Amino acid sequence: TQKMKKFTKILALATAVAMSVCSFASCGQSNTSTDTTTAKADSDKTYKVGICQLVQHDALDAATKGFKEALTAKLGDKVQFDEQNASGEKANCATINNKFVADKVDLIMANATDSLTTAANATTEIPIVATSITDFGAALDMKLTDGKTGINVTGTSDLAPLDQQAQMIKDLVPSAKTCGIIYCSAEANSQFQVDEITKYLGKLGITAKAYSFADTNDLNSVATKAVSENDVLYAPTDNTVASNAQAVFNIADPAKKPLIAGESGICKGCGVATLSIGYYDIGYAAGEMAYDILVNGKDPKDMSIGYSEKLEKLYVKDRCEKYGIKIPDGYTEIAE
Repeated sequence: TQKMKKFTKILALATAVAMSVCSFASCGQSNTSTDTTTAKADSDKTYKVGICQLVQHDALDAATKGFKEALTAKLGDKVQFDEQNASGEKANCATINNKFVADKVDLIMANATDSLTTAANATTEIPIVATSITDFGAALDMKLTDGKTGINVTGTSDLAPLDQQAQMIKDLVPSAKTCGIIYCSAEANSQFQVDEITKYLGKLGITAKAYSFADTNDLNSVATKAVSENDVLYAPTDNTVASNAQAVFNIADPAKKPLIAGESGICKGCGVATLSIGYYDIGYAAGEMAYDILVNGKDPKDMSIGYSEKLEKLYVKDRCEKYGIKIPDGYTEIAE
């Protein structure tokens, strides 16, 4: 009888252990099922992307288009865009980006400098992919390390080689002694370009004179002064100039003063030639970066700023003929 009691206790203990093991196994199966469901939910996720574009003009429009097409090509209808235009006002950029944060978008695309700076002020958590930024360090008032911001920001630059643009001015207007640079003082990246190209022009024997304006109200008077005091003009990749290219053209053209532009949109509007990057291309590359962040889990702080490898020498034929400018081989004509 004593042996039977002992055997019964052992059997009960074994049964309890077996039930316990079975219970853990059951939990394991439950977890596996949950993991599968979660994975399926992730694959069905729709991403919300807020796009803040500073102003509407050809270059920025092309960058936004490239960005959207890159993400759509990879995600199809699993990405939803909230595309907003700030009409050239920094305050509007801040309002737009603050709303994106409140709406808890998955990612912010900032197109142009004011869009980027206000987005960075609005959030340190939501990933920001910027494009059409000449120099990220100047825009964010920080020093990059190994081409990375170290914060929740990455993206693509629209910087073209300024030394080559300076050489273009020398090649196309060889008699020029002075170059008037027209730009908006409110744009940090424009000031960066002015400082840099001034050095390169100096090495080529051309004196650079900077003509800045605070807003569109004094653009006409500043452009008129620049036209009257210089042999040739230069406009960097400045969004305010791009948005008011017709006004600049109306002043420069009657005086037959050639303007070399920092990008193709300004060139088409009021210039004679440019060495330009492709804005659609840098927008598309920014879209691919956004995909890596959203889907592949990359962290913006660890992603190097991208630069365009594609450069184009472009010219406006009718204006060059009118101003007596001979275009060398290797340039592609663009229509006015």
